[in-house]
Amino acid sequence: MKIDGSRRNDRATELVLSWYAAFNRGDWNGMLALLSDDVIHDRNQGPRELGREAFAKYLQHRATSYREQLQSIVVMVSPDGTRAAAEFTVQGAYVRDDAGLPPARGQRYTLHAGAFFNIHAGQLRRVSEYANLQELIAQVAIS
Repeated sequence: MKIDGSRRNDRATELVLSWYAAFNRGDWNGMLALLSDDVIHDRNQGPRELGREAFAKYLQHRATSYREQLQSIVVMVSPDGTRAAAEFTVQGAYVRDDAGLPPARGQRYTLHAGAFFNIHAGQLRRVSEYANLQELIAQVAIS
């Protein structure tokens, strides 16, 4: 098998890797450009949100409360390129108080996390994020 970017699953893999590269650069506009206008966002242990504008607000909130880099990213894609999953490690710092968590003091944390994606017309139509919130709370409570 030759991986040359011409197959739909190759393009889907590139899309998801571009998403995470933009995240690691803090390029929120670059991330938003990869979303469909009607994106469905299943927030980690939170409510479902709809639309690019809601996702932009979520990214702004994340950017003010956390400093994160994603490492060891592994992407898996369906043969037709319409669905993808990613597993990664989050290296972060908790820098501003967030609801339901202890006060922020720059505590460092490491989490294993993942996400699922639906892809349509070369854009991310659904982003579902998963991490262990109780593990995050435990790590920032003792740091």
